[in-house]
Parts: sequence; structure tokens; C-alpha cells
Amino acid sequence: MTVGRELPLYWKVFLINGVVLCAATLALVLAPVSVSRRTGVSEALVLLVGLAAMLLTNAALLRSSLAPVDRVVRAMATVELLETGRRLDRPRSSPGARLVSGFNAMLDRLDFERSTSNARALAAQEAERNRIAQELHDQIGQSLTVLLLGLKQVEQRAPTELAEELALMRETARTGLDDVRRVARELRPALLDDLGLVSALAALTNDFTSHSSAAVRRVIGPGLPDLSRECELVVYRVAQEALTNAHRHTEAEHVQLSLTRLGDRVVLEVADDGRGRQDLVAGAGIRGMRERALLVGGDLTIASSERGGTVVRLAVPAGRS
Repeated sequence: MTVGRELPLYWKVFLINGVVLCAATLALVLAPVSVSRRTGVSEALVLLVGLAAMLLTNAALLRSSLAPVDRVVRAMATVELLETGRRLDRPRSSPGARLVSGFNAMLDRLDFERSTSNARALAAQEAERNRIAQELHDQIGQSLTVLLLGLKQVEQRAPTELAEELALMRETARTGLDDVRRVARELRPALLDDLGLVSALAALTNDFTSHSSAAVRRVIGPGLPDLSRECELVVYRVAQEALTNAHRHTEAEHVQLSLTRLGDRVVLEVADDGRGRQDLVAGAGIRGMRERALLVGGDLTIASSERGGTVVRLAVPAGRS
């Protein structure tokens, strides 16, 4: 590495301006022209030409050194924390090259630290989901089951005028038990571990249909490759969040969930005919989908569909890791 490239940017600019001024001074000393006390038109033209030459020379020399600084400033103003792979091209020389290299290295560190922290956070989140689901199933679910059995026995021995009210209470408890089981399934997709991704998505869409007025069409492409457990979990959670958004925020009447293979990627698409992306608030759910996609090297896009609704598209790498 040369000494000039090791100079700080301050000294680089100082030396460039010094060289330009020295060159201008030598040109005035050695040039066969002189400037009288009352400057004439020809002399003014010589001064203007000299000034223009100084400015152009200074601009040309500074451009190669300071242009990368402007590029880094613009990149810092537009960089997205959830966007990976975006790097600046490194100049061949000048202190700006070191600045660009340092900026790219900083982005590499941020990507690594974000990926590591996201992995820990999502793992802790899944563990907490499993714990809550287990408690719902083992404690609240069992308590409601005992309550149902007790209400049934009391209903059989109760007077006729109370039997109808007890039956209503029993159905209310049964509905609560069904809700607890549904929430537990959403928190802990046991089918994903037991029967695989396709069966888990089928159960997910069935639950969505039973609790939403929207009609769901499920399309599963042939020849789907195996995915790692992490990728399957990410696909399931993204599908779950996309269906939840379609139910709560977009007022969709029709939803299509498809899972297909495209080259070396498995693509999940959840498309609805609701109000569209402009009414979809980018809250914690969408941010969570993006973070999960980045965790497994996937790409997530949310765009408007041809029918005016929203399309959530997730592409994850195929194959087990």
C-alpha cells in the first residue's frame, strides 16, 4: 500500500490544493504576461482563463478522492436494516477507497450481528410459544375438560328447569376448550413436526376457514424438495401471519395459498382480494416475517396483486442443511 493512500483525507485535500496553488504561482511567474495597475480586457481574459484552469484542475483532483464520500453518505441515508447484500463498489485508489471498504465491512458486521441476534430472539420466541402452548394444553385445557365432565353430571341430576341453563353453560365451556386448543395449535404447530409442512399448512388453512368468512384455495405444487426444519418453521409462520393479516386487516373474500418449487427455491405465496397493500400497516407482524426470512436466507416481498389485494411471497432455499 502506497504512502499517498495512507494519508488522512484532510492532508490529501490540503496537498491537492497546495499543488494547484503552487502550479498557478509558477505559471504566473514564468508566463510572458503581466498585469498592469489598470487591468485591460486582454489581461482580464488571461486571469479568467487561469482561474478557470485552477478550478477545473482542483475539481478533477478532488473528485477522485471525495466522490466515494458522497456515495457513502447517500448509502447511509438509504440503507435498510432488513436489507442484505447491498454493498458499494470499491474505488481503485484514494482515501475514499478505504472509506468504502470500511462502510462495507460495517454492513457485513451488522448483517452478522443481526442474523445472530435474530436467531437467538426467534429461538427464544419459539421456546416461549411452546411453553405457553404446553401450559394451555396441560393446565387450562385439562381444567376445562374436568369442568365439562362435571357440568354433564350435574345436568343429568339437575331439575328440568335448570337443565337447559346447564346445557348452555356446558356448550360455552366446550367452546372455550376448543378456542384454547386452537390457540395452542397456533402457538405450537405439532403437525409440522409430526406430519410435515404440507399437512401443517392444510390444517392452518382449515382453521382459517372455520374462523373467517373468506374462502381459501390451497395449491401445493408437485415435486417439492425437503426443507430444513428452520425453513419449514419460517414458511409456516409466514403463512400464518399472512393469513392473519388477510383476516384482520384486508377484509378479503378470497385467499389463495400456494407452495411450489421454482429452481433451487421453494416459494410460498399468500394472495388475497382485500383492500391492498396500502392499507396494510407495517407493524411487528410484517417485520417479524422479514426477520424470519433473513434468518434462513430467504426473500420476502409484499406487493399488490392484479385483483387489487395483497400478495405475500416468500422464497427459501431448497434442501436440508
